[in-house]
Amino acid sequence: MSKPTETVVVTGASKGVGRAVAERFAKDGARIALLARGRAALERTASSVEQLGGSALPLPTDVADFDAVQAAASAAEESLGPIDMWVNDAMTTIFGFFEDIDPSEFRRATEVTYFGAVWGTRAALERMLPRDRGAIVQVGSAMAYRGIPLQSPYCGAKHALKGFVESVRTELIHKRSKVNISMVQLPGLNTPQFDHCRSKMDHEPMPVPPIYQPEVAADAVHFAAHSTRRQVFVGAPTVYTIIGERLSPWLGDLYMGRTGVKAQLTQTPTDAPRPGNLFEPVEEERDAHGRFDEMAHSRSAVLWMARHRGALAGASALAGSLLAAATAGRR
Repeated sequence: MSKPTETVVVTGASKGVGRAVAERFAKDGARIALLARGRAALERTASSVEQLGGSALPLPTDVADFDAVQAAASAAEESLGPIDMWVNDAMTTIFGFFEDIDPSEFRRATEVTYFGAVWGTRAALERMLPRDRGAIVQVGSAMAYRGIPLQSPYCGAKHALKGFVESVRTELIHKRSKVNISMVQLPGLNTPQFDHCRSKMDHEPMPVPPIYQPEVAADAVHFAAHSTRRQVFVGAPTVYTIIGERLSPWLGDLYMGRTGVKAQLTQTPTDAPRPGNLFEPVEEERDAHGRFDEMAHSRSAVLWMARHRGALAGASALAGSLLAAATAGRR
């Protein structure tokens, strides 16, 4: 018996993780509403989705605009049917020291990265709660736990998003709702954001190594959308960053203060400031990947363990029983 076709909304779907997520759901034959600002880039994602077996509805949308997000949600349901899953991925950032970021720039990055996810969640819940089903996935980051230099707007937004998700989750539990909301915490990824984000630095930005391919993140989002997990971690760096922050936050401050700036800059000089896509989309022909393919990992052992933790727990229990039996036999 075949699975029913799912209707999925993906924000930030024109490039990077958003495009990889859309392509992952397309392999299931899903009907996918694609939200982002740039029409040409959305059309390229839509073409890729169709080639992979999905149905695509590109909806040029500025997710910082609540009314625009509501209109996109209505258009998605009218064309594709009731929304089963909503993925909030849209983001933008600015590389620069806090005092060099203008208030208007900080506000814009926050409105897209934080409020974009809040408005997407609101639009999804308005439609899912009456049906008492659905899944909402927030694309988060290790930076939801550990702030790093040069990205104060992004780190602030991801911290805020984590608190927002926890609050909404408790409300859903109170209502005994079957709608699930989860957050996927990601490491540094090889996406085009490092080519088209706004930067105040005199060298090209890069993700903090070790770097992972966007398809790894897409697999995690797909898994989270089909499970009841509250969080899914991707990459060993995410895990040790979060553990380190809980055990010794002052050591994290010291380490990132001494190494974090250099870790996010390549050796390639650039003219600063670089305008980037903060206020207007950059319509370059890019897909999910950035410039760091040679450095990026295509698998995550941490994600694999998260997806197979039931089997791992069973194997661990079996090993424990065998060890106990062997010990008893020797006695």
